[in-house]
Amino acid sequence: MADTSETAPEQPQLYLITPPEFDLLDFPGQLARVLDARAIACVRLALATRDEDRIGRAADACREVAHARDVPLVIDSHWMMVERHGLDGVHLGDGARSVRKIRAELGADAVVGAFCGVSRHDGMSAGEAGADYIAFGPVTEGLTGSGEVVSLDTFAWWSEVIEVPVVAEGRLTPDMVAALADKTDFFGIGDEIWTGDDPVAALNALVAVLD
Repeated sequence: MADTSETAPEQPQLYLITPPEFDLLDFPGQLARVLDARAIACVRLALATRDEDRIGRAADACREVAHARDVPLVIDSHWMMVERHGLDGVHLGDGARSVRKIRAELGADAVVGAFCGVSRHDGMSAGEAGADYIAFGPVTEGLTGSGEVVSLDTFAWWSEVIEVPVVAEGRLTPDMVAALADKTDFFGIGDEIWTGDDPVAALNALVAVLD
């Protein structure tokens, strides 16, 4: 994940998040088609399983596809698998709590990102602890209409005050992409495109405003 503070393109970059479960025979091909269709800044392997053998095989398959296209691959939570599988870093889901420790373990060259929910305070703490980027989300309500969402004001404030790049993720819609286009550095895109038959078409429709 490149620092976007000075040399960034005007438009946010796209950060791809894998489905929580996928077929190892089919998904690498789907991933390749998406990476060939759009400029993607980073891919996050975000499997729900705790089976390290399955995660490792998925990491190897996705790494081959991503690295062939010079796209970095980070893994959700399993930082101990980064060096073992030749990955580029880790995405931590616990805010600022483990950033400093994992940064020390993986070194300065690894990507260390932190998901901070809706909390500006956690985001600032994670940035101070050495995170390369902060992710906030979700940006829209779920089907039940319950739970907190990140306000547009949070992204606007962050982009004006904080230099650490920020990712907007979680139930993105075309309208929300348009509203956040000048307030975020990256869009974290996952289930929004993987649930249908054509992830490339879904991605193009979701971010059409950026074109």
